[in-house]
Amino acid sequence: MSPASTKASTPVGAGPSSPELLSPGQPGYRRMSFALFAAGMATFALLYSTQALLPAVSADFGVSASAASWTVSAATAALALFVLPMSSLSERFGRRTVMTASLAVAVAVGLLVPFAPSLEWLVALRAVQGAALAGLPASAMAYLAEEVRPKALVAAIGLFVAGNSIGGMSGRIVTGWVAQLWGWRAALAAVGLMALVCALVFRAMLPRARHFRPGSVNPRALVATVRGHLADPLLLRLYAIGALFMTVFGAVYTVIGYRLVEAPFSLPQGVVGSIFLVYLVGTVSSAAAGKLVGRLGRRGALYLAVTTTAAGLLLSLADTLPAVLLGLVLITAGFFAGHAVASSSVSRTAKTGRAQASALYQSAYYLGSSAGGALGALAYHSGGWAGTVLLGLLAVLGVVSITLYGTRVARAEHRMLLAGAQR
Repeated sequence: MSPASTKASTPVGAGPSSPELLSPGQPGYRRMSFALFAAGMATFALLYSTQALLPAVSADFGVSASAASWTVSAATAALALFVLPMSSLSERFGRRTVMTASLAVAVAVGLLVPFAPSLEWLVALRAVQGAALAGLPASAMAYLAEEVRPKALVAAIGLFVAGNSIGGMSGRIVTGWVAQLWGWRAALAAVGLMALVCALVFRAMLPRARHFRPGSVNPRALVATVRGHLADPLLLRLYAIGALFMTVFGAVYTVIGYRLVEAPFSLPQGVVGSIFLVYLVGTVSSAAAGKLVGRLGRRGALYLAVTTTAAGLLLSLADTLPAVLLGLVLITAGFFAGHAVASSSVSRTAKTGRAQASALYQSAYYLGSSAGGALGALAYHSGGWAGTVLLGLLAVLGVVSITLYGTRVARAEHRMLLAGAQR
């Protein structure tokens, strides 16, 4: 690893037992948690602001579900492409500075999005918004890894992910009801204003970083750091798990609005938006991820997450609203728990270049979201909801296969250690 990368990512003078690292119960920890919760809310509210509005966007512009889905996929794909270079800027200019600038630009674009004159302009603005938001997720993970005690890291990241779920839920509920009353453009304006408030709270509450040391933006060092992370088998498995989990989630929530406004449900836009109250389940499951890992281990928690997600997918095939809602609850709980476990494992696995390690995870995660949205819409167009569920089950099967392989590798390494100790 490069010296610059290591220097920028390693807390100086703060070991695992250092009292200077933040831990639950301290005022600084509470401020940090509240600030990153607000940032997580703004990120997901903006990033997925058009998702609950896709049927209305399709009707207004006269386009298919597949075409309208690009208003979501363009934002997530841009975030995936820009998250690595933006994380490198955070190594040079600081996590707090980059996160603040990212939110400011994303909010500014969010206030312009309602005035998009065509679908093409809407997709382009959403791509710019996604690129701006790229500076936040990986920088937030690196900030937490540097400022929080290792034992509290899973819980801290779980709270950030919980903010994601609250933002995703509240953004969709707001857009659903506002769109029903005043149209989808007014709904997007409302999300932009909500994100502005979150951004101001974030800036006011987030403590200054005490363990960050700036490094230079060196392309060669960046390439070396990225190569090192991509050569780590455990990190590669975690990246793939994040991408596959998000493929399921992106497919389900991109398409569910179309299913619920059609027969046999025929729900109005406001009610469809309220369906996203199930995100509250994600808030609970992501915040509880630390306890799950403590009881079941990382792989055990992942097995539980994929089982829950698969059960929800199968249950959602029923043509009754209670069954579909319960299916969404299980899918949401499984996804957020799995994401919190995988993302926190990345932060703990990477000893140097943590921002880049988190950035690669976020790239994989949001590429999964983009693929899930686009492929989920195509699957729905070709085979209805059953096609979307099949896509989700294939992604879940991928997570199971990767986790099983990881379990076998861990057991083999354990046997080798035992054999070496007996010699």
